[in-house]
Amino acid sequence: MRSDESEIPDYRCRIYYEDVDAGGICYHSRYLNFCERARSEFFFSRGSSPLQEAYHFVVKHIDADFFAPARFGEEIRVSSSIIESKRVSITMLQRVYDPKERLLFSMTILLACLKGDRISKIPESYSHLLGIEK
Repeated sequence: MRSDESEIPDYRCRIYYEDVDAGGICYHSRYLNFCERARSEFFFSRGSSPLQEAYHFVVKHIDADFFAPARFGEEIRVSSSIIESKRVSITMLQRVYDPKERLLFSMTILLACLKGDRISKIPESYSHLLGIEK
């Protein structure tokens, strides 16, 4: 188990027309999408996949806070870190920042590891890639 933070490289993306309302303000649900992309991109950037053999992570719990809106055309940055790992789950802190480094959104997310449709011990391939100890 590891309780100190394990950093994951930042993910950057632009806010497009599909992400905003008529006033150019980002829909609240999109922040979850951006954070999901950041988690997936971490695996892809290492030549891996978030789906390995029959293993994958599913969301068990999210605690989210919205601070300010992202706007059409802005490039946002998603920072992600693992703040706790257990035998069958990891807890992450993900934050979204605007170009001026103003915090827009923050969430703590609990992800459970599954093999098929059953809870499973996190496999070594994930542990190694994520930099977590067992």
